[in-house]
This record gives sequence, structure tokens and C-alpha cells, in this order.
Amino acid sequence: MPRPPRPGPRRAAPRAGRRKPRGDVERPVRHDLVDALVLEVHGLVHDQGWLADRALERALRRERNLWSAERRAVAEAVYGVTRWQGQLDWLLGAGIPDTEADDHALSSAEAGARVGRRGRGSTVDLSTRYAAWLVRRDGVAPGEAARRVASSPRALAALDGADARIAAIADPVERLAVEASLPRWIAARFASELGLEEARTLARAMNERAPLTVRANLLRVPDREALRARLAAEGVAAEPTRFSPWGLVLDGRENAFALASFREGLFEIQDEGSQLIALACGARPGKLVVDACAGAGGKALALAAEMHNKGTLWALDSDADRLGEARRRATRDRVDNLRTRVIGAGPEADAQLSDLAGKADVVLVDAPCSGLGTLRRKPDARWRLAPGDPERFAALQRTLVARFGALVRSGGRLVYATCAIGAAENDDVADLVARELPFEPAPLTPLLGEERAAALGAEGNRLRLYPHRQGTDGFFLASFVRRS
Repeated sequence: MPRPPRPGPRRAAPRAGRRKPRGDVERPVRHDLVDALVLEVHGLVHDQGWLADRALERALRRERNLWSAERRAVAEAVYGVTRWQGQLDWLLGAGIPDTEADDHALSSAEAGARVGRRGRGSTVDLSTRYAAWLVRRDGVAPGEAARRVASSPRALAALDGADARIAAIADPVERLAVEASLPRWIAARFASELGLEEARTLARAMNERAPLTVRANLLRVPDREALRARLAAEGVAAEPTRFSPWGLVLDGRENAFALASFREGLFEIQDEGSQLIALACGARPGKLVVDACAGAGGKALALAAEMHNKGTLWALDSDADRLGEARRRATRDRVDNLRTRVIGAGPEADAQLSDLAGKADVVLVDAPCSGLGTLRRKPDARWRLAPGDPERFAALQRTLVARFGALVRSGGRLVYATCAIGAAENDDVADLVARELPFEPAPLTPLLGEERAAALGAEGNRLRLYPHRQGTDGFFLASFVRRS
């Protein structure tokens, strides 16, 4: 998974806003408060390089007197303006942003400042951009939008005939970039990978609101239907996911972190595609399982549930803070078999892993990646990434899959996964595993089940997930078995 820079404070579970009593009339949104917060948060993201979710959390945690509807309005506007800023800037005459051509190796701090560098070079001020979003995406009248955020009505006149102007763009890739509010290089990659028409369908899905999907913790509830009944008792509607046997899609109107069922560890928030990666690992009770790039432990917790808390589950990562979060989540979920280990990010990791070499039954390498499959959840990521990032991550992925592949015992399973889209980080790395490492492809059907594998479109040992095909985030996984 991608490891983004962390210019803001550590992320914690958002707190619930005030909820109106059942039966009360919905309070009218105080647009002056909402607009001020949207501009504040967008400024942190665009000018200072903050991650959008952390900047939003900072503001909402401070403003505890907002009504629930106002909190939702702020969040939707922040993500909306960030998502559509490329198209809005183009319509307002600034052109669509693209990453600098002289792409070079960047430190985390420099990567975090990419959005800020673009912001300083943009001719569109934040108020005008937000006013344009209110008009084009939120249905607010131009005069009202200009009044609310002190923007120029003359600038908003540039939105007249917007759809016709976009449709008239001659270059199909440029048109896709403006239609979908993507940097041109991402639009070009999607078109190259999928063809122009499917790339357009993918891009539309990337600009839709992602579903709120949770995984029932089967260490705490017998099945997802039991969790569904508990959520219903808390006033939350949920529907089963299409593919994952553990997943539910919540209606999204409640703050899931504030639910008693969450605090009791009955579920974890996890995309359905991420759940399917854990399912494809084939973790079983009594086995030695390694989550090699565990981060905050989302997939590790799913693996622990599959193991029924029996056996040993190692969560490895170079980030001690993220592993600390994994341990806290494991305590809440009553996971007993999780062990964590901080390892170096460089060659020193090999010595730190020597006691596990050749012993693991299952190793999951959910590798750091560009995150191109998660743009609907992280709309600001599209403006942070650079054209050379997929290849830069691929070089790291090749190193990691060789390093952690050495932990797999003879006959054991290696699962390589990313939340990226594109051959460089996915098929090319999987090809290297089969060509240069002591592994051979292992079909996914025995683990996913014949019906599920067919419905997902699994191809032998590989599976590609897309928002517009399966409704999940974009993921890739490939399964291998170690030769004797």
C-alpha cells in the first residue's frame, strides 16, 4: 500500500458531531461556517501539502459545535473541490495541472509539498475555485456562490457552456484529463492500460464517492448477518458486499468510528478489495503467517480472524507508529496471535528477518505503491503523484518481494499485492517473481472458490480489481507457491 508523507498530525478516529434527536426537523446548514472551514482545509491541502483527510479531521475535531449535516457538508465539499480542481481550473482559464516534467527522486517532505508548489503557481485563487465547485457540482446559483465566498461573478462566468467546451477538446487524452479532472499523465496511463473508452468509465468511477465498507470481525461475531443485526439495532442500515463473505456496506450517514459496535471490536472499516486480498492468502489456524508490509494492520487483522487466533501472525513494517496502531486495533478486536516487529527499510532488514527465513506458511507482500487504485478515496493523491512514481515504486517492490519471499518455506504461499493500476507495479513485478525467484504460479480458484473467482474475473494466479468493474478500490494480487 502507498506510504504517503505525513505533514499533519497523527490520524485518530474522527469524533461524531452533534446528532439531531430522532424525529426532529433537520437543522438548516449554516453556510458561513461551512464555507469558512472548507476554505481553511482546502488551503492546508493545496498550499501547505497536508493530506486531505488529516486536514479535514483537524478542523472538524476543533469545531465541535457543528451539526452532523454541516460536518457532512464540509467533508463533501473539501473532497469535491480537491477532486475536481483540475477541471475547474481548466474552465477558469488556468489549464489542468500536471506534474513537472523534470521529475526527480523526492523526499517525503518534498512529495508532501507537491500540491503546495502547484498552488503557488496557479492563477486561480481558492475562493474562486470553491465558488466554481458550488456552481458546477453543488447546484448553487452563481450569484449566491460568489456572495458566499466573496468571489468574482466575472470569473464564474467562465463556467458558461462548460460541457460543450470540454467536449470540443480535440486530443482524446487531454479531453479525458479535463473530463475526469486528472493530471494528463494519469489519464494517458489509464488509456494505455485499458483503452480510451474503458479508461473513461474507470475515471468516472474514480470520481464517485467510495462506499463505506466494513469487515465483520469473526473473532467477535459469528458471521456478518449477526453484525448486520447489531448495526440495525444501532440505527445503521447495511447490505452484504457482493464478493467478500465478511463485508457489509453501510449507508454512510453515521460516523462508524463512534458506534458502540466499532468500539467493541465487532468490525473494521476495510474496502472489499482489501478483504479479498486477505481471503486469497489462505491463512489457516496453526500456521505461521507473515504480513510483510503491515502498516496499521488492516489485512493482518483479517488474517488473524481467518486463523481463529491460532498459530503465529507476524506484522512487519518499517514504521513503528503504524505498527503501534495495529497493536491497538488488535487489542480492540481481541486478536491474540499478532506479533509485531519494526524492521529497517534498507538491506539491514535481511539480518533482522533471519530467524523467519524459510519458515512461513504464508507471506503477504502488500507492497508500498503509487496508490493509483485508491483515487476515489484519496482525491488529493492525484495531484501529489508524479509521472515517474509507478516505476520508482516498482523498483522498491522488486526488492521487497525478493526479501520477503525468502521467508516462505518450501511449498508455502507468497501473495504479492498492490493498490495500484498498471503493469509496471503489478504484472511486471509478478512476472519477475515467476522468472527469477523460486516460485511458480498458484491458481486463486481453490482459495476464492470457483464461483467467486469466476465472478471476479480471476486469471489463473492473478486478480485485477477496479471500481468500475467490481465496485472495489483498484487492487492487484498474484499468488505463488515456493518450489521445493
